[in-house]
Amino acid sequence: MNNNRSLAAIAAVIAIIAMLVVKTAWADTITGKVVAVADGDTLTVLNGREEVKVRLNAIDAPEKKQPFGTQSKQALSDLCFDQQATIETHGPDRYGRTIGDVTCKNRSANAEQVRNGMAWVYVKYAPKNSTLYAEEKLARGLRAGLWADASPTPPWEWRKQNRER
Repeated sequence: MNNNRSLAAIAAVIAIIAMLVVKTAWADTITGKVVAVADGDTLTVLNGREEVKVRLNAIDAPEKKQPFGTQSKQALSDLCFDQQATIETHGPDRYGRTIGDVTCKNRSANAEQVRNGMAWVYVKYAPKNSTLYAEEKLARGLRAGLWADASPTPPWEWRKQNRER
């Protein structure tokens, strides 16, 4: 009898732990209207009454003062500004922004930015099996957007160079 209670208690604890692990493994989803676009990989969504600043997951767009920085921001604005967006969240970044996979007009904003040569795959954060790599390869081959430049500088290198100055 005591053994059955112990087994039942252990099973209950395991079930609770499993539910917590599964819950944390799933990304939360938020929706809202895009009310601002800061640059080619950051936008703000109005979720209820709360403004949520979202950093697009696994991509890195040119900085505003970099070649194609303005075009990258405009491309993200054209797709998402004033539109309803769905964001699969991946937690906060070091600046407190929500990292997310953003969908506007039933299209992945992350993939669109890379496909159109408006952002790089951020290798540091993109999973090795991400479809974004194929999008970037296609954009490079077509010399789309920033790939029209003879030797475009990735934003992470550009930021590093400008910190050192």
